[in-house]
Formats: sequence, structure tokens, C-alpha cells
Amino acid sequence: MSFEDLGLAQPILKAISEAGYETPTPIQLQAIPAVLSGTDLLAGAQTGTGKTAGFTLPLLHLMSGTGKPRPQEPRRVRALILTPTRELAAQVEESVRTYSKYLPLRSMVIFGGVGMNPQIDALRRGVDILVATPGRLLDHHQQGTVDLSHVEYFVLDEADRMLDMGFIHDIRRVLAVLPAKKQSLLFSATFSDEIKALAERLLNQPKSIEVARRNATADTVEQVVHPVDRDRKKELLAHLITSNNWFQVLVFTRMKHGANRLVEFLQKHDITAMAIHGNKSQSARTRALSEFKSGDLQVLVATDIAARGIDIDQLPHVVNFELPNVPEDYVHRIGRTGRAGSEGRAISLVCIDEEGFLADIERLIKRPIPREMVKGYEPDPNAKPEPIQLGRRVLHGGARQGGDRAGASGGQGQPRHGGRPGGRAPQGSGGARRGQGGGGDRSRFR
Repeated sequence: MSFEDLGLAQPILKAISEAGYETPTPIQLQAIPAVLSGTDLLAGAQTGTGKTAGFTLPLLHLMSGTGKPRPQEPRRVRALILTPTRELAAQVEESVRTYSKYLPLRSMVIFGGVGMNPQIDALRRGVDILVATPGRLLDHHQQGTVDLSHVEYFVLDEADRMLDMGFIHDIRRVLAVLPAKKQSLLFSATFSDEIKALAERLLNQPKSIEVARRNATADTVEQVVHPVDRDRKKELLAHLITSNNWFQVLVFTRMKHGANRLVEFLQKHDITAMAIHGNKSQSARTRALSEFKSGDLQVLVATDIAARGIDIDQLPHVVNFELPNVPEDYVHRIGRTGRAGSEGRAISLVCIDEEGFLADIERLIKRPIPREMVKGYEPDPNAKPEPIQLGRRVLHGGARQGGDRAGASGGQGQPRHGGRPGGRAPQGSGGARRGQGGGGDRSRFR
């Protein structure tokens, strides 16, 4: 089936063709007709599936035929797309502009980390489609610089990441100021109980679609674990990059300061590297992403939140310098490679402190990940697991007898936070806060 068969307006088809796309992805084949029908939608899709175009294209079609402003009538925000991070917001709005280039619609993006005045000026000039992060949107609403009373279409993108980042209260505040009558779409990579509860609050008799197994990893991604001692991970990473002549390597760390230290080490070994995380300025993050995408930057070191903005057609290597303590984040991380049928490799450097995390991940994806020792970097067989400090939390990721492990704790005798392993940290513990930016789950076809 082609995009023409989906009944999209000719100006949109022209823009799609010029962007070089011919065949809809599975999520687009299901989502586009559902959105065009006017019903609410609950959609589940893993990374790299083209879900952004799955809601962008039908929304543009619906908006292109109705509600055109008269010459002297101000434009009003008719569509609101809410995303968890700055980079994702910017790239979603870029997609809107790409596919609306032949339509009389105006879009803009607002997020934190930059001045409000230019955003206020643009909002005053009028906008049809607004892409925003929750914190900055609420800032504008509180100051009376954005009017959301005319919203007809509402999209909550990356809902699972929204909840992971602690945005649930902001989402509720946004919902409270939107019109009751609107078409709402919720997109999420996973359907946790929290997501289902949010969907019940937001959606009215929605259609439900899901195009991939829950928490599945792409078959095009080759996964491997290199066991190594904790204090030799940096050396092993530098060795792998230089000996294999890797370029465009996305490396994940748990913490921002860990990302910075790793970048310093790689640079000392003549490997071009930059870090991207919430403490970096927007200009620094934009520059790092641009140089990484162009191939000028060999290694990009990122935290989980920041990496959600990386959109590269054929990213060859993703390295877990540190395994995530939340197993679902492993799926999100390695979903940055092996997209749209291209092959990719996900390498995890695992020390004895993380064997429990690895067991959780393998349980989630329902298969073991092959282990390969790297000559000269074999781990000490007598090493004992040590606790991992994560902000104010202490993670116990070492495997216990029987394969179970201790959870994360906020202190001596305290239970771990949240309802899943290593759940969300309390405020002040190094977890995500409102306004902390990052990247977005992006497909080859946005």
C-alpha cells in the first residue's frame, strides 16, 4: 500500500515524495487511517518505526481542510503536540514543517533552556500547530502568552518517557486547561499500568494499535556483552573504538558527570568525543548532535534522557558503557541502531556490579545476550560486586545466588522507589526534573 492509498491530501503527498519516501511503515498503515477517522488513539510502537509521521501526516490532512483563518483573523493553536524533551520537540516540529511545506499552516516549537521572549513574539504572530515540552508550555500558560482554548487535536508523544521523567503532574495540569472536546492521541513504546491509567483519563473510546511486541528488540541489532572489570571499562572502550576503527559510536552512561569523565578520557586517547546531557546548554547540545550526525564527531556520550533526540538513518554502534538499572531503558538505548532494516551492533561493557541488571534485561527481552571476552581485558574471577552510587540512591546490581538481586535504595533500610527495579529517584537524587532536556525517539522516516 502507498501513501496515496491512505487518502492523504495532494500537498502532503507531494511533500512526502520530495522527502524521498514511498511506502508507509506498519505503524503508519494503522495509525494514519485511525487518526483520519476522527477517533482517539492509543498507539504502541518501538523506536525506529516511523510513529512521528504516523500522527503528523493525518493531523496535517485534517487541519488542511478545515478552520483556515480569514485574512484578518489571528491564527490560533489548533493542534498541540507534547513531547518530553527539547530535542524531540525540535525534531517533531521539523517533521511538521517538512510535510506541511505546501499547506497554509504555521507551526512552532517551544522548550526550556532558551529565552522566552522570541517564543512570545512568535506566539503573538499566531500559530496553528504547537510542539512543546511540558515545563515551558506551562510557563507560557501561567504568563498568559499562549491560548490553548481552541485546541482541536492533542498528541502526547513518548508517554512512557514522560512518566519516567516525572512529568505526570505537568501532564495533568496541561490536560486541565485544554478543551474537553478534542481528538487525543497517545503514543508510547510500552504499555505499563501507569500508561493505561493515563490513557483512561485522556482518551475517549480510543482505537488501540500496537505494531511490535512489548519490550522487543529489533532482529537487525546484533547484541553482545563484553565482561570487564569496572576500572578497565574506559580502556576497553578506547581499545574497541580504535582497533575496529569505529565511527558514529553512541555511548550510554548513567550519570552526567560520568559522561563528562568518559569524554575527557577518550579525548586523551585521540578519539573525538562530546557529551550530551541535561546540564549542557542548548547550543552545546545542538552542536554535538550536528557534528555527530555529520560524522565529524566520532563518539557521542549520552545519558538516557539526552539520547532520545538522536535521529541517524544508519547508526552502526551503540555501546552501553554502563547497563541501565531499568531494563526497559536497554530496549530504548539499543533501538537507536538497526533501524528501518539496516544492521546495527549493540555492545554492553558489563562488570560484576551489573550482573543483576543484565539478568533483568535478559528476562525482559526473553533471550540471553552472547558473552565475548576481549583478549587482554578478561575480568578478575575473584572480584566481588560493589554497590553503585546513583545520586542519593544506592543500586545493588550484583547478582545474588539464584540470580536475584537487591534493588535500589535511598539509604540504609529504605525501600527502593517506584514499582519496578531501580524506579524513579526522589527529587534531588539525580533523577530527571522538569525542564531537563534530552533527545527523542526518532525513526528514519519522521
